[in-house]
Amino acid sequence: MATIAAAGNNERGQDADVTRGKRALQALNFFMADIQAGIGPFLGVFLQQRGWATGPIGTVMTAGGVAGMLFTAPAGAFIDHTTRKRMVVVVTGICTVAASFLILLSQSGWVVTVSQIATAIAGAAIGPAVAGMTLGIVHQKGFNAQNGRNQAWNHAGNMVGAGLSGWLGWQFGMPAIFYLAGVFGVLAITSVLLIPERTIDHQAARGLEKGDKDDAGGGQAEGFRVLLRNKPMLILAASLAFFHLGNGAMLPLYSLAVVGAGKGTPAVFTATTVVVAQAVMIVTSLIAMRVAVGRGYWLVLLISFAALPVRGLIAGTVIQHWGVWPVQALDGIGAGLQSVAVPGLVACLLNGTGRVNVGQGAVMTVQGLGASLSPAIGGWVAQILGYRIAFFILGGFALGSLALWLGFAATLRPACDGTSNEPQPSAA
Repeated sequence: MATIAAAGNNERGQDADVTRGKRALQALNFFMADIQAGIGPFLGVFLQQRGWATGPIGTVMTAGGVAGMLFTAPAGAFIDHTTRKRMVVVVTGICTVAASFLILLSQSGWVVTVSQIATAIAGAAIGPAVAGMTLGIVHQKGFNAQNGRNQAWNHAGNMVGAGLSGWLGWQFGMPAIFYLAGVFGVLAITSVLLIPERTIDHQAARGLEKGDKDDAGGGQAEGFRVLLRNKPMLILAASLAFFHLGNGAMLPLYSLAVVGAGKGTPAVFTATTVVVAQAVMIVTSLIAMRVAVGRGYWLVLLISFAALPVRGLIAGTVIQHWGVWPVQALDGIGAGLQSVAVPGLVACLLNGTGRVNVGQGAVMTVQGLGASLSPAIGGWVAQILGYRIAFFILGGFALGSLALWLGFAATLRPACDGTSNEPQPSAA
């Protein structure tokens, strides 16, 4: 009887640790926005106020994007192997906050470029780290639901952070935004340290559940060529590359267009663009979690790809302060759906291979190729041909995503239905 009672107490203790781990994960996602993007969309307006043109602004953003793109796959491989996933978040948080403060000290070209490269590298590492910890805590069967909740909290954190940034920038000037980023960074580090280390199953975190039959029969991951043999993964990555080639520059350019035309207060308008998008993302991420259970990920991603051409058309037509509402609501639909569908689909496609996090990094690398080129393309097109043409061109890139997703529907639909038999998750 004593043994049974001890086992029961141990099981209850493990359940309590898992619950604490989930809550800490959600807190981490709330505060980690500034670790992933530094001061994000406020950078363009900050540099514009200090005499930078749209072309150079886009170029330094592209430099950061390229650095992040090159680092994501190695970062994912490292996350698969390391058992110090929490420490990865701590180190990246410190580096990102320090890199952001560099821009306060100097706005010279090389300082801004170095800051953006450091921020992008840190952001590339934290994504697979959080996805890996989530998978390690809740395992494959719970990943879709927990990832949906994580993303909802992440979007809420982005919304609150942007709102506070806009208010602080309006009241105290743009430098106040950098100090807020430092506070969020400290709180993100605190949150990840609250995750009980023993709740993270590092084999499950890389897609090797207990009892999986892998190529060595003892927890040995498959070779990296498993990524190249997975046709749905390749189509997904190419579709995301087209999407982010158009999407990456849309938000900073729209802020520059409206503020440059004298139709918005810099800090307040930029904050509004983020708040509107993130508010929509909170709702769409929870909807995506439920639709993925019943209909699979194919439909979720199709809708996300279709949102960008419409967004580009509206952005190029309505360069007004009120245009932020439709333009950024569509951003919330596209990005909110993808924030749940992409990690969930990658985890599903690579389940049992032991390469889930390197797969997450590889997909981020390819989509980062598009995102890193977007600011340079958008910035120089806007400078030469004007903002309207730039928005139309950027929105048109997503037609490539739609063509791939619809053209390979027969291959993609069965692969994207891998979660259709999961129990209905709670949105609580």
